[in-house]
Amino acid sequence: MERTRLGRTDLEVSRLCFGTWQFGGDWGEMEAEDSKAAVRKALDLGVTFFDTAQGYGWGDSEKTLANALADDIRRDDVVVATKGGLRMEGGELKRDASPGCIRQGVEESLGYLGVEAIDLWQLHWPDSETPPEETGGALKELTDEGKIRHVGVSNFSAEEMDALEGEIAVETLQPPYHLFRRDVERDPLPWCEGHDVGVLVYGPLAHGLLSGKIDKDWRPATDDWRAGSDLFSGEGFEPNLEVVERLRGLAGEHGWSVPQLAVAWTLSHPAVHVAIVGARNPEQIEGTAPAGEIRLDDDVKAEIESIMEGAVGVAGPTPEGV
Repeated sequence: MERTRLGRTDLEVSRLCFGTWQFGGDWGEMEAEDSKAAVRKALDLGVTFFDTAQGYGWGDSEKTLANALADDIRRDDVVVATKGGLRMEGGELKRDASPGCIRQGVEESLGYLGVEAIDLWQLHWPDSETPPEETGGALKELTDEGKIRHVGVSNFSAEEMDALEGEIAVETLQPPYHLFRRDVERDPLPWCEGHDVGVLVYGPLAHGLLSGKIDKDWRPATDDWRAGSDLFSGEGFEPNLEVVERLRGLAGEHGWSVPQLAVAWTLSHPAVHVAIVGARNPEQIEGTAPAGEIRLDDDVKAEIESIMEGAVGVAGPTPEGV
């Protein structure tokens, strides 16, 4: 699989990153053997980049990924990213970018992942209660100590990254980006492009809406976070399914699947380096992986734009809403 340099970092990674949110339980029950098999298939397909987070099951996802990678996690050509800056309080999830929370989270992630240093640590969500100089100072200390190699953020605006830049270089951004959600094209993708910040987008399949496997009668399991999301039940759901059908027709003309087209579209943006895709089994990652090699020409992108004129824009999950 093709690799790319991740922005201003020295990390050379595959253009597809294997995402592991599903390992933490928010997407419903998943068998450990399926998780391991999906990761091993990703490695076989040339995926060298894996993304997880402490908040994905509070260590469950990180431990599952470490177990699946086994000795491979220490290979020079495998990059593991994780995220922190969230905590539970009285059964509620809180954003916390304070030095104490960050340090505790990093120490726990090091243990869960079984490594001496985290390749890429990302602040999962902005925290308006903690001054950026405190957050940046804590991250600088952890990088100076060798516990973090590279620092990034997730779900940040350009203004929020600018504020943090005063203390420590923001090397990567992980924003939500897919055909039904394009607000990051205005902010912060231009900022990232101008500052050579590596961009790894999440949700390129619109959390399953662009999987090509959902119809109007589809309902997620009760322990799947999507059960409470209007992305799959709101007034835009059925019109967006019609859009997906039109995209299926376009993809089929070129011998692609809808997921392959959707992921390749996100990768076609000049500011985007990597697309994060999850998988519950080997077949899913095998079906998506070819997107990393697809190049969309201007005619295809124009057809996509025409199809998307009938789409209803959607929002996505927040930590407080999952």
